[in-house]
Amino acid sequence: MSDTRKRPDFKTEEEERAFWEHHDSSDYVDWCKAEAVTLPNLKPSTKTISLRLPESLLDGIKQEAKKRDMPYQSLIKYWLANEIRRNQGTT
Repeated sequence: MSDTRKRPDFKTEEEERAFWEHHDSSDYVDWCKAEAVTLPNLKPSTKTISLRLPESLLDGIKQEAKKRDMPYQSLIKYWLANEIRRNQGTT
């Protein structure tokens, strides 16, 4: 749609949220002209999980992390992410 209305100015986030709950954004934005956005500094949401590992495995992971001078949890995440990328063929 090329005939879009001017979006109102909002004083607060709450005011804007209330507005968009009752209005269609396609009346205000020409989505055909929208471009993809990259947010390089946006940190993905995380979720805490509990993972039971044999003590010997955890000790080995901690030793490997110490060699790399990084927290062992970060090393586990790194290994998991690499394995997923490898299995998806995107390395």
